[in-house]
Amino acid sequence: KGANKNGAAAQGRPRNRFEQAPLYVAVLTYVGFGIVTLFGYFRDFLRALRLEKCHIAQERQELKEFVPLYQDFENFYTRNLYMRVRDNWNRPICSLPGPVFDLMERVSDDYNWTFRLTGRTLKNVINMGSYNYLGFAENNALFLTTVAEAVRGYGVGTCSTRQEMGNLRIHEELEQLVAEFLGVESAMTFGMGFATNSMNIPALVGKGCLILSDELNHTSLILGARLSGATIRIFKHNNMQSLERLLRDAVCSGQPRTHRPWRKILIMVEGIYSMEGSLVCLPEIVALKKKYKAYLYLDEAHSIGALGPTGRGVIELFGMDAKDIDILMGTFTKSFGAAGGYIAGKKELVDYLRSHSHSAVYASAMSPPVTEQIIRVIKGIMGRGGTNEGLRRVHRLMENTRYFRRRLREMGFIIYGNEDSPVVPLLLYLPAKVVAFSRAMLEKNIGVVVVGFPATPITEARARFCVSAAHTRDMLDKVLDALDEVGDALSIKFSRQKFSPRSELYDGTDFELDS
Repeated sequence: KGANKNGAAAQGRPRNRFEQAPLYVAVLTYVGFGIVTLFGYFRDFLRALRLEKCHIAQERQELKEFVPLYQDFENFYTRNLYMRVRDNWNRPICSLPGPVFDLMERVSDDYNWTFRLTGRTLKNVINMGSYNYLGFAENNALFLTTVAEAVRGYGVGTCSTRQEMGNLRIHEELEQLVAEFLGVESAMTFGMGFATNSMNIPALVGKGCLILSDELNHTSLILGARLSGATIRIFKHNNMQSLERLLRDAVCSGQPRTHRPWRKILIMVEGIYSMEGSLVCLPEIVALKKKYKAYLYLDEAHSIGALGPTGRGVIELFGMDAKDIDILMGTFTKSFGAAGGYIAGKKELVDYLRSHSHSAVYASAMSPPVTEQIIRVIKGIMGRGGTNEGLRRVHRLMENTRYFRRRLREMGFIIYGNEDSPVVPLLLYLPAKVVAFSRAMLEKNIGVVVVGFPATPITEARARFCVSAAHTRDMLDKVLDALDEVGDALSIKFSRQKFSPRSELYDGTDFELDS
């Protein structure tokens, strides 16, 4: 069947890559968790005999007959695994989270149960963990002139909702600008990115509706789906065969027991998946949603501003029309260096949410200086104000991302995701290597984010790098040199260039890319 130009462009793009680890790595990972678990049970046995002190909060003796507040395994994991390594998380930062930051040094005298600050500050630690993709989280007074004026004119907070006394002129200016930037009829902004998903999805679907959600969707999407009361079914990550099978069954069989047609079928996906660094298979999903008359909800939290020749996200990257997406969602917390989120699309959709979304009706309006910060960034990306600084940063981010990913592959690391994704997961696998990696990188004055079970599959612990346009080539080279050294020292260069079939399995589908 013939494909349109969008489909042809999609077939020529770099695929999402998920390289398989050698078998021995998976085996050693399970063995590592097994050893840690056995020692955990042994330490619990010592605590029961009062030979070891238990520092964590416990149920009071008189409440033993009541339903426990926490699951036993959660307590076990916290007591015996997380506490031993929690110095690698929640590190206190005492500066702007730009390409470099300052870190307050802390130590523990009781194996991480408590921390104390030493009074020493680690200066100019290279920041490889923040979502500051375009480097607009900055404190340059010349760039922030309009933001300062917004504080002087409106104050810091609105102290009211949009429907009452919190609807400001700059809020409406921002919404018009967002709609123009995305190429849609209308847009609405919200003060919190997480609530943009969790509070708006329940307003769009409810009982008698079906949500088809990618298995790797963000927690905010999952929470919104659960709060909606709709039926939820999960399809495998970016697997078009899995999605089409669910769509076909939904159309043919209808609702359980009654077999009545679903009131709505909503497909929920993300532009960039924040743990995998993979891009959504947007042309194929749009083709499926048209074929089965479903709706599409696209979360561009990580992709808006960071992808596409002019920073307009995955829709622009794939050369598609924004009108093909029913609900466009994004946040301002990443590429825009601010806070909050937006829902965009047809005017009827946005007008409906203005009166039915809990986040719109009950939440405080977006802070004026935050609003002005977003306006300044969008205008910068669009080339308004006599400067092309925003566009220059978009291109710089693309260059930095591809350079960083290429060098990591050349060194022999296993990395996940798409060549254009500034989210770069580097697989570490073994729990001991996760901890050693984070500490070794900090010793080299590089701040990284490490993630393990239960936030990832048990065999896929990783470090997640976030590349920024604010990173200079010298910074990236310093990070890469440190990674090369640490990678050899910890033996974490596992790459054998064998790719998993989980990335995209839509080659055998029978749907068209034409509308």
